Order: sequence, then structure tokens, then C-alpha cells
Amino acid sequence: MVGLFWLTITVVGVALVGPITGRLTSSTTFPGLPSYQAGLSIMHTYGNGGNNSPTVAVVTLPADQRVEMPVGASEVRTTFAGLSAERSLRVVSYPAVDDPRLVSPNGRAALGLVFGGNNPPTSAQLAARLQAASPPGVTVAATSLTDLYNAPGSGGVGILGEVVIGAIGALIVLVLVFGSFLAVVPLIIASVSILATFLLIGAITRFTDVSQLVQYLVALIGLGVAIDYSLLVVTRWREERARGRANDEAVVVAMTTAGRAVAFSGATVGVGLLTLVLLPVPFLRSLGYGGLLIPLVTVIAAVTLLPVMLSAWGPRLDRRSRRATRHQHRNAEKTSRAWSAWSRTVIRHRILAIAAALIVLGILLGVASGLRLGEVRPTSLARSGSAEQGLRAIQREQFPIGVLSPIEILVPDRTSPTTLAARLRSVPGVDTAVAPSGRVWQRSGTALVDVLPNAPTSSATDKATVSAVRSMIARLAPGAQIAGDGPEEADIVHAYYSRFPLIIAIVALISLLALARAFRSVVLPIKAVVLNVLSVGAAYGALVLIWQNGYGSQAIWGIPATGVVVDFVPLVIFAFLFGLSMDYEVFILSRIKEAHDAGMSTDDAVIDGLGHTGRLVTSASIILFLAFAALASGPNVPIKVFATGMGVGILLDATIVRALLVPALVSLLGRWNWWLPLTHPASMVPVTAHGGQHPKQFVLDPPTPKHPSF
Repeated sequence: MVGLFWLTITVVGVALVGPITGRLTSSTTFPGLPSYQAGLSIMHTYGNGGNNSPTVAVVTLPADQRVEMPVGASEVRTTFAGLSAERSLRVVSYPAVDDPRLVSPNGRAALGLVFGGNNPPTSAQLAARLQAASPPGVTVAATSLTDLYNAPGSGGVGILGEVVIGAIGALIVLVLVFGSFLAVVPLIIASVSILATFLLIGAITRFTDVSQLVQYLVALIGLGVAIDYSLLVVTRWREERARGRANDEAVVVAMTTAGRAVAFSGATVGVGLLTLVLLPVPFLRSLGYGGLLIPLVTVIAAVTLLPVMLSAWGPRLDRRSRRATRHQHRNAEKTSRAWSAWSRTVIRHRILAIAAALIVLGILLGVASGLRLGEVRPTSLARSGSAEQGLRAIQREQFPIGVLSPIEILVPDRTSPTTLAARLRSVPGVDTAVAPSGRVWQRSGTALVDVLPNAPTSSATDKATVSAVRSMIARLAPGAQIAGDGPEEADIVHAYYSRFPLIIAIVALISLLALARAFRSVVLPIKAVVLNVLSVGAAYGALVLIWQNGYGSQAIWGIPATGVVVDFVPLVIFAFLFGLSMDYEVFILSRIKEAHDAGMSTDDAVIDGLGHTGRLVTSASIILFLAFAALASGPNVPIKVFATGMGVGILLDATIVRALLVPALVSLLGRWNWWLPLTHPASMVPVTAHGGQHPKQFVLDPPTPKHPSF
């Protein structure tokens, strides 16, 4: 019955995954934000502009002509007249406003901003129309923020290609781990989990919008998480079979130990992602839907389908050479020599290990203190296509890049738009402000004023410009509404992070309570939460170095420094990385506690626990890293930034934190690891360490040893 259920899910998922991804949306809405509501008001009144970024056109005259000469002005006017038949468009250009700031310093090029509706023509289409209307010798180039984000240079191999790349990398690692056809089992679990999650996402799209970014999160994170969970269970199942247990008995033992850890890990991942679902931002909620569903669905598959597969086909899939089989049986009770030796070295030099790990994390945390949130610079988006050519034209003619993200002000009729525009030109960071006349710019008792900043909205200077513009509007035009990329970005960052400390506190508290219940300790949960926060902070530092400062983006992807970290990325990274990092903590500490409860001293339990799980955690982290590396080839820069943070964060967590800091701290804390204040003293049973070389330790209600080695 279990097999038939998942087979049905798989068949239906394969049939419907295409239509479901087609229902995902690329648009983002931010109801309640002042700038977003202002954009809606502008769109409702004028039918264009508002929350839609304009297309910026650069009209360049022949070398012997100048825009401010009668002939040049006539040619520019003729070129822009090619859009006069488009009633849905609103155009501001030099011929319309006679503003010298819309003319290049050399006098040969004129700038125009074209505001469209909800389905505006692309910059390439507008450039073609303008070029068709232009006199001989005049050239036209156009671009927009939307087209720069969607330019061919920002594309990748697509969602299917990314999954294939991640799956191939995972398969290679799994083959090295298992050395048999058992390597395909985690991939099967991943496949059914991803398809089942897509079906649930499809059901959610019937009630609310879901971002198209969810498909990348579900596919790639689902691949990594499902393989991680399967790897833990299958590895334990092999250990129990090698110890001589019957197949089904080995399955039961694996599920009651590793399976329990998997279920708990899935719950901890879900805790961090639940906060995204609860945030009042539709875009983040939709990411939370996918992020929350994939670990929960994977846990269900891991505790139902995986034991069925191991029971039915496990021994057949695990056939290896006789020599390999004898070697496994001979070493069934033994831990990894390399990881055991590493653990002993860390314990022997635990103060040095803690200091080294904290130095690395401290440096990255210090770098993270310089993190700036915002939108990616336009110059860091496209690397090919007509939109990129338009951007080069803006730079070549020395127009400010800020023209790509103007600030639009909806002014009530009691305010003079021309007077307000004149005052706004004096604001630091403003290149110019225009208030054209006519019904296209004035209707229904309102008027529009457009402010063109010097710098892109992602820069710290432009954010100060937005604040200054808002301050002046509040004084001179009470009741005016302000829209545009800069104001909206400021509102979005505030909406994302105004409750971020509360989110961290809630996630930390829930994790503390859950871990305290699982490990029957107070110290271990506190240590785990603190280390997870350090791990996330270090990932932020890596993002600042790689993307914000450009030390890795240019070398790896050929993309200049973004100047900022994409606004939603730190919040989403915290939600995902906190939970995924907790996976490794649970994997390692569960094995350490199991050894300690069986009678080992703390140091011996650390050696035993890391000896059994070190290779597993390393393999799991490599698989997740490969999944995020595939995601980094995704369709746009924000996805690359997110994937980079997750990939680097996973590696830092699996190496610096879990392989170095965790064993050193657990060893240093000794018996305090197992302290639970509500435990009755009578239940604290002394256990003498092996060989008598360690001080007396205490365990809580130790079970009867199951193996002779204990």
C-alpha cells in the first residue's frame, strides 16, 4: 500500500508538474506598503508607471549634430514621435520638457523615459519602434531594470538542467559512499518528495500567488535534503546489517535511531521556515510554503517509503564484492579511523581548536557588520542582449544610472507641480525633476512629478536621496504619494527586517525547547542555537565579500560587485540555513548522546559519535553544496546570491562549526553537556569511563547496553 501510494504520487506529479510551474508568478506584490499603494494609485489614474519601472531610451545623433541645435532637436522630436500613437505610454523626453539634464555632456545624445502599463513593450521592441521613426544616421538604444533582470546573460540551464546537474553530482558522491546500486535509493526518495511537494504547491496556487522562485527552492533544496535524510537512515541500516541483524530488524533499528533523528531534523528545518509563512509579505510567504513543505514531505517519504524499499530491495541493491562485504562486517563495530583520529586531535587541542574556529567566524562576522541591503546595481545584472547594450549607451553618453529608477510623485491639485519640481532639483543626489504639462501628466485633480536620481537605488547615497525627497514632499505637498523603485525598496527592507529580531528570538526559543526535549539537556540546545546563529552570520560575511565587494562574483561569474546584498536574501538564508545547519547538529549529537547513554565518557562519546557521523555529514554537506552550486547557475543574480550564501554557509557549518567547534566545545563542557535542572538527583547515575582515564561522568537514565563493546 505504501509503495502504491508513492507510485501514484509520482505518476500524477510527473503529469502535472509542467502545468503547476506555469501557474507560478514572477510578479511581486507588497500590499500595505506606502510606496506600493502609491504606485497602484498612479496606475489607476494614469494607466502606466507607478510600480512598473520605465524603459530608458538613448537617442544618439550623427557626429556633426547636437541635440540643442534646431536640426538636432527636430530629429530627436521626430524619433520620439514614433511612440505618439501608443496611447498607453507616457513619455518624458528633452523635446517635451526642454531640460538640459536630459542631454548628454557632449550634446549628441538625448534621453527619454517611457512609462508603460502592466504589459508594456520590452526595451528591444521600443528601441525598434523608435529606430524605425528616426531620421537616417540617428541610432537608438533602450533598456530597463525589468529587461536587465531577464536578459539572456542572466539565464542558466533552466530548472531541469539544474536538477540534473545537482543529481549527477549527488550520484557521484553516493556511489563513493555506498559503492553499490544502493546509491540510487536516496535519489528515488528525492524524486518522489520533490514531485509530491510540487503537487501541494499546485494546490496552494489555487488560493494565492506563489513566486516562480519556489520551483528552484523545491527542486534543489528538496534534492539535497532528501538525499541527506536518506543517507543517514541507509547508513545506519547498513551498520546494523553488518552487525549481523536480519534485514527487517536492521530496518527497524535504523528507523528508531536515524529515522527519529530525521523526523526531528525535518521539524527543526520547518520551524525556521514557518516564520516566512507567518510574515505579512506575499513574496516571502510563497517562499515559506515551498521551504516548509519540502522537508516535511521528505520526512514523510523517509519514514514510509524508505523503510519499504530497504525491506524489499535493500540487500539486492547493496550487493558488492566479497572483499568489500567482508571488510564491512569486519569493521561493523568500528568508527572511521580518519574521523576518530581527527576527533582525538581536536579534543587534545580543544582550546586551540575553539580559538581557531572563533577567529575564522569572528572575521566573517566582522565583515558581515558592513552588510548593506538593497537591489543589485544595474551594472551587475545583464551581460549580453539589447538591454545590456542600452545600459552601455547610458554609460557611454555619461547619463546617471539613477535614471533607470526614477521617483514618481502623485501630487494633489492644491500643489503646483512645476514649483515642486523646481524645489526638488535642489535636493542632494537628485539629477533633475520634471513636471510636464498636458493630460498625460495631469488628470483627475492630480499631477505627476518625476525625480531622476544620480545613483541607482541600491546605493547608500540614493537611499539618503529617497529620504530627503520624502522629507521635502511631507513639508511642501502634504497628501502627495511617492512611488518608484527607491521608495519601494526602502519600504520593502523595513517590512522584511522590522520584525527580524523577533523572528530570530521565536526560532531560537522553539529550537531550544525542542532540542532540550530531544537531548534532555539545557547546555546542548543553547550551544546548538548559538553555533547556528554564528554559522548564519558567517554566511552573511561571505556574501559581503563575494557579492557586495565583488571579490568572488567577478572571478567566478564575471559579474561586477553588486554593492549590496539582495534585500530578501539574508532573511531567507536565516530561515533555511538555520534549519539545515540544525540537521548536522542533530545527526552528530544524536550519535554522541547514544554513545554517552550507553556508558561512554563524554570524550569517548565525542570520538565515537563523530567517528560514525563525520563521513556522513561531510558527504551530506557536499551533496547540498553541489545542489546550491547548480542553483547558482540560475536565471538571475538574486538567485545566484541566495545560492552562494546557502552553499558557502553549508560548507562553513559542516567544517568549521560541526567538525571543529562542536567536538571541542562538547569535550570542554564535559558533564555539563548533560545538565538538566529539573532532573531528580536520583536519576543521575555515575558511570566510570573506559579505561579509567577520564573523570567520572553522569548520564540521565542510562539504558541497558545493547552491544558488547559498551
